[in-house]
Amino acid sequence: MNISLAQVCQVSDPQQFKMHLACWNGYNQPLDVFVRDRKEWDGWNSWRGKRNDFSRDYIFSLIDFYPQKDTWLFGGVYRVIERKPVDNSHSYTIEAVPDYESLTGRLKITLKRPGRAKAVNFDKHYGALVVAEILPEPYSGEAFCGYDRIDIGFSMLENLISRQRTDWKTALANAKGVYLITDTENGKRYVGSAYGNSGIWSRWECYAGTGHGYNDELTKLIKQNGLEYARQNFRFAVLEYCGMKTDDQAVIAREQYWKQVLLSRGQYGYNKN
Repeated sequence: MNISLAQVCQVSDPQQFKMHLACWNGYNQPLDVFVRDRKEWDGWNSWRGKRNDFSRDYIFSLIDFYPQKDTWLFGGVYRVIERKPVDNSHSYTIEAVPDYESLTGRLKITLKRPGRAKAVNFDKHYGALVVAEILPEPYSGEAFCGYDRIDIGFSMLENLISRQRTDWKTALANAKGVYLITDTENGKRYVGSAYGNSGIWSRWECYAGTGHGYNDELTKLIKQNGLEYARQNFRFAVLEYCGMKTDDQAVIAREQYWKQVLLSRGQYGYNKN
């Protein structure tokens, strides 16, 4: 039996609301932004493009929950205090409505996106919105999926590291191995290895903090283009899991093997040796 949005989140006058459908903007996934920095997420709701999308008193904000099709995470309700007629700027002065805070980041809604518009009239969709799930805590990233299924973007890695997610940290801190960084902008790859007492977690923690992990070619790239380049283009995966008792030299040998197989040296990648 479906549970309607109205049963768990009552809105007295839907005609006063615009529904914000926040999706990938060509640079960032709003879901990653929401987890990383709530103030940055607020900025997505104060932004005006080339049209006055938020023309009503309130914004009912939804975030594309990209791990699941046709699913949205509730990003809160904002009251529009002031509008300035300035395009491509944070032209809306807004404030979060505290009455909805308890469900913000927890309520997941099923909705097939109605067209490509950033904002639509809420009253036309309110009655059809269905609750997919209510999380026990505000969303903080996906649960650890297993070493052989890791395929995460840099922004998600940042969030996992900054929040010290226990499930991910426990798994990655207790594993040595060979990992892959793929640059989706140009298809180049970097193959690295992780060993030592804190395994993959420690190595990836360094990437989250610097964007480049002090690898020569990646360092040049990030110094030239900034950390945002990593957020937009880097993806991380584990090529080969090794237990913590594996000899470090054996891990390094497997790293060399994968560099050869994936042609990550020279023109096809960022490895130098």
